[in-house]
Amino acid sequence: MAEEQNKDLTSQSKSINSIPKTYKNYINGEFPRTESGRYYSVKAQSGKHIANLSLSTKKDIRNAVQAASKAHAFWANKTAYNRGQIIYRIAEILFGRREQFTNEMVLLGYSREAAEEEIHACIELIIYFAGWADKIGQVFGSVNPVASKHFNFSRQEPMGVVGIICPETPSLLGMLGLLMPNMVAGNSQVIVASKQYPLSACTFAEVLATSDVPAGIVNIITGSKSDLIPSISKHMDVNLLVGDTSLDTDFQFTCELESASNMKRVCYWESFISLDELNSRPDETIATCLDSLKDPYHILYVQEVKTTWHPVSE
Repeated sequence: MAEEQNKDLTSQSKSINSIPKTYKNYINGEFPRTESGRYYSVKAQSGKHIANLSLSTKKDIRNAVQAASKAHAFWANKTAYNRGQIIYRIAEILFGRREQFTNEMVLLGYSREAAEEEIHACIELIIYFAGWADKIGQVFGSVNPVASKHFNFSRQEPMGVVGIICPETPSLLGMLGLLMPNMVAGNSQVIVASKQYPLSACTFAEVLATSDVPAGIVNIITGSKSDLIPSISKHMDVNLLVGDTSLDTDFQFTCELESASNMKRVCYWESFISLDELNSRPDETIATCLDSLKDPYHILYVQEVKTTWHPVSE
């Protein structure tokens, strides 16, 4: 009898091809459930249900911003060289899990070639910005000529907490193109992930959780942009908003209007590529997008410049 039960259990386990997941938010290095208790279904291109995603609210945004605010000083005070090491570690973890990312993208409508091209570009982008971590001060800092007997230095400093609004596609490269300059700059961030193609962002949260990134530096929220953008735009502890130029004009208007309350800087960078373009011309479109995102001036845009005067002794 026991042998027959074991055979039944074995046959059942073999019939399970996949386990539908309920992805949670990533806040302060943990995976809490959304405060609203609401979820939405993510379906494969075939129409099959593959996962549940959190429909977050302004309370989740508040918790994420609070975590980012507390963690910011710790990240900003790390040496630039150490930040570069930690960012490079993200690329190492991502490289080891590239097959999982590829499979998830294919489920949602990517061709395998397009998914593999995007993952390769993401790893290259992370390594590129990791190399900039200890060089940005040398390139953009300066010693200024002044008329008095002083040394006058200008150097870059982090802005604080950054709200990042991701494009829908490319789901992972679009997010990393906005995230990496901010991590290099020493900012902490709250990310509003793609709603239609969110699996890459949620799985990337697992990469962050198993890498050396301190808790609270990167927080990832999923849900409807119409619910989350007003909340993150008007939050008084968010110092900067970064989005993609493809963001709907109504959302852009909301970002700029609500940001006026505490004079947030608002930046838009171009990284959006439609899924049809990705699948039809993956080599060309991904290479073009990667070239536009490899811009060290993006780091400069998310920093402030501090000028110091020091008297010259005689």
